Amino acid sequence: MKMTDDVVTIVSGLPRSGTSLMMQMLQAGGMTLLSDGRRGPDEHNPCGYFEHESVKHSHRDLSWLSQAGGKAVKVIHLLLGQLPANRNYQVIFMLRDLDEVVASQRAMLQQQGLAAARLNHTDLARVFAQQLDQVGHWLREQPNFRVLYVHHQEVIDHSAVAAEQINQFLGGNLLAASMAGAVNPSLYRQRKRASGTTA
Repeated sequence: MKMTDDVVTIVSGLPRSGTSLMMQMLQAGGMTLLSDGRRGPDEHNPCGYFEHESVKHSHRDLSWLSQAGGKAVKVIHLLLGQLPANRNYQVIFMLRDLDEVVASQRAMLQQQGLAAARLNHTDLARVFAQQLDQVGHWLREQPNFRVLYVHHQEVIDHSAVAAEQINQFLGGNLLAASMAGAVNPSLYRQRKRASGTTA
């Protein structure tokens, strides 16, 4: 299902905040994605990442935007500021508990053997919080951006409600029941326990 060609639907958020899940939901609901499939499924995202490699180079090349009208594309939070003001965007911005984000990010980096996995948990959470504040402030000042903030936990716990909210934000033409059906709670790892630690 293709949306209005003059609007680009953006799925954004911190790494490991549920952006891949949201892309999966949109696809299940009938929306066309801008994704090249180059980054396939793995143990951290068994259903895939739904990325387009060119988006990662938006600071120097925005040619991918010519293909994005009426589609959904995943754009990491730090690259939203690279999007030109001569387009209209509707952004689904994923929010997730920062302790869960950091734990999930560190687990993935550790499995990949990257030095960044050794970053202090508290320091990384602080950096992410500052980035969210900065991006949120920037988004509020952009007249060509509509933003819906979606909490990862709400998607997991109340998938039908969240799917309908997202569907209405995007115009009400998607299959909300199919979107909700794409949510698999068993894939929700690094879950924060009541004690404040993550599983």
